[in-house]
Amino acid sequence: MSVRVRMAPSPTGFLHIGGVRTFLFNWLFARGRDGECLLRIENTDTSREVEESVDQIERSLRWLGIEWGGGTTFQLDRLERAQEEAARLVEAGSAYEDEGAIRIRMPNEGVTGWDDAIKGRIEFPNAQLEDLVILRSDGRPTYNFASPLDDWLDEITHVIRGDDHVSNTPKQIHVLRALGAEPPAYAHVPSVFGEDGRKLSKRHGAVSVDEFRDAGYLPEALMNFLALLGWAPDGETTIMSRDELFERFSLERVGASPATFDYAKLDWMNGVYLRALSAEDYAGRLTTWLREHEYDWPEERVRAAAPLVQEKIGRFAEFPDFAGFLFHDVEPDPALLDRRVLAAAETALSETEPWTAAEIETTLKRLCDELGEKPRTVYLPIRVAVTGSRISPGLYESLELLGRAEALARIQGKSE
Repeated sequence: MSVRVRMAPSPTGFLHIGGVRTFLFNWLFARGRDGECLLRIENTDTSREVEESVDQIERSLRWLGIEWGGGTTFQLDRLERAQEEAARLVEAGSAYEDEGAIRIRMPNEGVTGWDDAIKGRIEFPNAQLEDLVILRSDGRPTYNFASPLDDWLDEITHVIRGDDHVSNTPKQIHVLRALGAEPPAYAHVPSVFGEDGRKLSKRHGAVSVDEFRDAGYLPEALMNFLALLGWAPDGETTIMSRDELFERFSLERVGASPATFDYAKLDWMNGVYLRALSAEDYAGRLTTWLREHEYDWPEERVRAAAPLVQEKIGRFAEFPDFAGFLFHDVEPDPALLDRRVLAAAETALSETEPWTAAEIETTLKRLCDELGEKPRTVYLPIRVAVTGSRISPGLYESLELLGRAEALARIQGKSE
């Protein structure tokens, strides 16, 4: 049988980035072996459903580039089958009724163990396993019954999931054996921690794919980064395309220890991906991000500014602060405005022709010589006057894009 895995989130409001990493491991494992990856919503606990959460899950996975086969399914789609199988277990003596619910009998002696593809051999004393409720009194199956039942019916070969499910595995193994099914291979991936050593949560900032998208990360960069959370092909390679990830991913190289979510590394990696884009692709993605986030700025000027920022910013969300002066008024710090320099710059730049970055550079360098000052002394007040900041894209190019009239107006207005 070919490899078949499943991604099975609960509809709890949003898809946590740690869960996305586990989904990615499933997908890479299957794709690298010409297998199939399914998406199943584990909605046995209907009280946990949150409106639009399923849409968010699907949207997040599609934006990241993760695909699945067969459409999205729900555990409660097999409600009748679960009830039938529970009744069959009662008839066989493997389960019994208890106050309207149905419990499966667990062994009292020995151990239940499996060879985990990541953690190695794991064993649980059977004496610690209580008889498990598999069907509630209202007829709905519990998670630990519905999940292995679906794994059996969907012919899942490998269950790759978070290590918080380790304690569920012996219960599910017994359910499968009672049903007459062979358990799949299990692989429990490590948790994702923040840099403070605690499990990733809201305190660490962005924790859903939507938040990373809003922050201006590229999906291919985020995928590359997430793949390296707990897995490494050789301990050295960091930048890998999707096809390389398919080819190289293996469960044997997934570590058993918690992975640390390093935002600095993600920012660095995203910058590498941004700089590798063609100028046209970069400009197109930048304008799309701005449009999605309701920046009503002229696309022509955004595209003209794109080459100036491509080497400078690490995320698209940095563009408004870094280059926003091209689209709105600024409020420079008066303490940084040297009136003598600005007056001289106004005179020199008003005579610059044509208004190009190259000619502006010639003018400003000549101005430095005339004033007997170093470029950093002359350029700082000009930069602050026209951009409102000490840090901006290239000064010559910024002045050209801003236009002669607006540039001189800002210099003049700040020199009065």
